[in-house]
Amino acid sequence: MNAFIGKAVVVTGATSGIGAATAKLFAREGAAVALVGRSAERGQALEAQIAAEGGKAFFLPCDVSSEEDVKSMAEKVRTLLGGVDVLFNNAGVMLPSMEIERMPVEEWKKTFDINVTGMFYVTRYLKPMLLERKGCIINNGSIAGLQHYAAGRSYAYSASKAAVIQFTHQMAKNYGEEGVRVNCICPGIIDTPILGDRDRKVYAERIPLGYVGRPEDVAKVVAFLASDAASYLTGVVLPVDGGASI
Repeated sequence: MNAFIGKAVVVTGATSGIGAATAKLFAREGAAVALVGRSAERGQALEAQIAAEGGKAFFLPCDVSSEEDVKSMAEKVRTLLGGVDVLFNNAGVMLPSMEIERMPVEEWKKTFDINVTGMFYVTRYLKPMLLERKGCIINNGSIAGLQHYAAGRSYAYSASKAAVIQFTHQMAKNYGEEGVRVNCICPGIIDTPILGDRDRKVYAERIPLGYVGRPEDVAKVVAFLASDAASYLTGVVLPVDGGASI
């Protein structure tokens, strides 16, 4: 317990699902957490929940696909947290899957604007603070982005997550000499709002461990990768999927 006392953590896409679970875990472990997201209602509620449990968190409204939003967010992080020890690039979107000829161009662009360009903006503007503290970055990919795994017709989502994985490799290779570790998690089928009202039992049948993962299952892996226990890990692409990608 209290593995992150005195640490400053930034979680994007923090207002629901994996982001919210991870933010709560870091706060319980003693970190001060910046909750970056678009929903003021959910963000403020999460901030209040963490405070009620004795934690420290600040909701920072931000659309990661907007460079101006991200620049403003980075300035607020500096003011409120004084720096950054851990960045969890978690913000992402998965729009409905469909054949290429039916896919609106706007949806393709939106997917990359949030999943890839948003990650670029956030990393770009928080990197100076990460360098100061020799911090670490965990990027949220997906098993959909793995070379050996293909699912349905998720062209935009899968391609964007493959880009996240390679972006991670590039940063790990180049940032290591600067003292910053960069790793990537690849969640599988996790019980988050992205699944909507789909039948969880149907998905569970495809998973060797026999059940759909919880956001907390992923949060624990993120916390491990951010901890001193993972101090010699960088460039790792780690499926968190109950064996679904096998």
